Amino acid sequence: MPVQYDVLSDFATVSLLTNSPMLITARKDFPANDLKELIAWLKANPGKASAATVGIGSASHVSAVYFQRATDTRFQFVPYRGGGPAIQDEVAGHVDLMFNEGTGALPYVLSRQIKTYAVLAETRWFAAPDIPTSDEIGVPGANISFWHGLWVPKGTPREIVMKLNSAVVDALADATVRKRLTAIGQEIFPRDKQTPEALYAFHKAETEKWWPIIKAAGIKQE
Repeated sequence: MPVQYDVLSDFATVSLLTNSPMLITARKDFPANDLKELIAWLKANPGKASAATVGIGSASHVSAVYFQRATDTRFQFVPYRGGGPAIQDEVAGHVDLMFNEGTGALPYVLSRQIKTYAVLAETRWFAAPDIPTSDEIGVPGANISFWHGLWVPKGTPREIVMKLNSAVVDALADATVRKRLTAIGQEIFPRDKQTPEALYAFHKAETEKWWPIIKAAGIKQE
């Protein structure tokens, strides 16, 4: 069934919250040892690697499609019904690759239960600063974050929106909240991005960036 709402016009924005980067990872015994070797291996073995995704159209799927297009590589997608089962199968060696959301992957990255080739961001990730960015090692522009925001139904009175925004700002400034979020690898958006207008602008830019890629890849909801 087609989506019955417009993601930009049918909700009122409150605030951006946090984000974490996407990571390119693999089972720990995958033959490639860095991103350049991974790309070379995929080109030499087209379609032979498997990549776990959290369903069609998910961030893990779309970022992998983007990577394929950017590097002229090809591998098979294996959809899962959640990030937990997907990464567990990657750790167990049942799938070769996964484009992982940073927070969910962080424990496995730090314990080296999976290989991590790159962080898909402009700068290195504070939670694992030894991982190079994709820009550093030959895939420029592949900057993909898993971000969070707060919306309410369209038509919510402005004063309610601003009360919610104030509560978000206060929560994100709280030392205990900040410590907990950063401990799991979440980066808190700066104060000037914690506004309804900033969330709308960010969401619009993300939609304009990814929608053509999704359409070109023929990704459809199921």
